[in-house]
Amino acid sequence: QVQLVESGGGLVQAGGSLRLSCVASGRTFNTMGWFRQAPGKEREFVASINWNGGTTYYADSVKGRFTISRDNAKNTVYLQMNSLKPEDTAVYYCVRATSWGTSPTNFDSWGRGTQVTVSS
Repeated sequence: QVQLVESGGGLVQAGGSLRLSCVASGRTFNTMGWFRQAPGKEREFVASINWNGGTTYYADSVKGRFTISRDNAKNTVYLQMNSLKPEDTAVYYCVRATSWGTSPTNFDSWGRGTQVTVSS
């Protein structure tokens, strides 16, 4: 399995922005993505991007506000989060896919997560 390390989380006011990064331990040309988990809730799919960045998919809750991108030369996936809301507060996980989809079962490698907190 590939090792995934997230960074970029923090505390931000509502309406603000954060950029998450995820560095993979080796080259991965799989589809990559992000999930999040808020306290007391199940893990929720956020976004995914195919191997060359040509195809992306977003949860309805973040569409138009978040942008996923990748730099394969740097083994890095990004999640640009704009117009953040308090309900975006969660631990965000970087994931590597084995197949295209939005279920946790479509992903075989998970990072440890980075906390994002949005204050009102």
